[in-house]
Amino acid sequence: MLSLTAATRIYLYHGPCDMRKSFDGLCGLIRSELGADPLSGSLFVFCNRRRNMVKLLYFDRDGFAIWYKRLEQGSFRPPTIASVDGLIDRCQLSMLLEGIIPKKVSRRYVFMG
Repeated sequence: MLSLTAATRIYLYHGPCDMRKSFDGLCGLIRSELGADPLSGSLFVFCNRRRNMVKLLYFDRDGFAIWYKRLEQGSFRPPTIASVDGLIDRCQLSMLLEGIIPKKVSRRYVFMG
């Protein structure tokens, strides 16, 4: 089961990804392109060139898990990423998977911590 906490880091891979890649191929992209550790417990998001498929890869305590979604119509609109390392937050991931295209997103409360 996919459960995201506030501490879960979510990385969005910038370029198009070959959706034929499975666990080992995606782990290779994570290590070489994102410079991250696939075993860290972070969530990694990949889209294909046409943006009608998305894969999520994460390490779930004792093994890797892949979550995969293919759209029958339309395309995913990845958020614009301000950070160089590809980090997005839970809200951006949720909007990506639900097909929400925000005109302007602002937070009601700002966490000062």
